Amino acid sequence: MESQELRNVGLKVTHPRMRILELLEHAKPRHMTAEDIYRQLIAKGEDIGLATVYRVLTQFESAGLVLKHNFEAGQSVYELDRGQHHDHMVDIDTGKIIEFESEEIEELQRRVAAKHGYEIEEHSLVLYVRKKK
Repeated sequence: MESQELRNVGLKVTHPRMRILELLEHAKPRHMTAEDIYRQLIAKGEDIGLATVYRVLTQFESAGLVLKHNFEAGQSVYELDRGQHHDHMVDIDTGKIIEFESEEIEELQRRVAAKHGYEIEEHSLVLYVRKKK
């Protein structure tokens, strides 16, 4: 994502916004907390405060650049909105987030909504899982 894309969504290009955007673009794992982002910025020698990270993430979310998820109690994670729908599984023992796509699940959800006289406008599916023993 380039500085032009920030301008396209009505945001000024600033050093903190560009650094946070870069981190999110190359994030591994793709889902990061604000604190994860802050720690990585500090590790790279950036002088960007945690409050600024939260403020920029809120701006990015409002502009449609990032998605915010609340998978764990009180713990929000962020990922770049790449425009491609996917669902999530959260390992309840490790906190690991696994992205997946399933056309069968998508179709079933559409049929359930239609059966009740609705169309899905948007949805979020999160499965909380544990490794089989």
